[in-house]
Amino acid sequence: MTVRVDRGVTRGTFTLDGETFDVDNNVWVIGDDDECVVIDAPHDVEKILDVVGGRTVRAILATHAHDDHVRVAPALAEATGAPVLLHPDDLVVWRLTHQEAEPDGELADGQVIDIAGTGLRVLHTPGHSPGACCFHVPELGAVFTGDTLFRGGPGATGRSFSDFDTIIGSISQRLLTLPADTVVHTGHGDDTTVGAEAPHRSDWITRGR
Repeated sequence: MTVRVDRGVTRGTFTLDGETFDVDNNVWVIGDDDECVVIDAPHDVEKILDVVGGRTVRAILATHAHDDHVRVAPALAEATGAPVLLHPDDLVVWRLTHQEAEPDGELADGQVIDIAGTGLRVLHTPGHSPGACCFHVPELGAVFTGDTLFRGGPGATGRSFSDFDTIIGSISQRLLTLPADTVVHTGHGDDTTVGAEAPHRSDWITRGR
């Protein structure tokens, strides 16, 4: 069966450093008609399950552990029986939201997650958070970047556990080296491509965080 990408959008809040913001989050589901993985578990289990559509969920992959990306991860895991996987460098962020529930497993740089005959390669891209990860799917010509890279530049780094120089290094070394026509599926907002973003790297550095 053909592997496809399905997108859902959930609406809720993001809270960090004593501030709360309204946000819309993308949820990406990759798989075929039988099985899939879910990238991020923001605000609403039922909306995520609507995108899953009755398929077997093999894993819930967290791009990072800010609350608007993992708030319902334990509940989604309970509903689907799928493990939540998170890079261990983001456990300190995870525990701001989930003091009792732990992720079920770890993500590691270079790890390949197989789903429906297709491989998702984990790219550890710290900066927005210490354990932020992207998922490169060469067969689909796509990379799922969470809050590391958006249309218009890097994710925010002005808050706890983030660093501007680190995110610039991650994007430069891990994302802008991908083929220019690679579609960038982001954690919020619209898609872009590696080729559309690469020429603006110096502008981002000038602009700063």
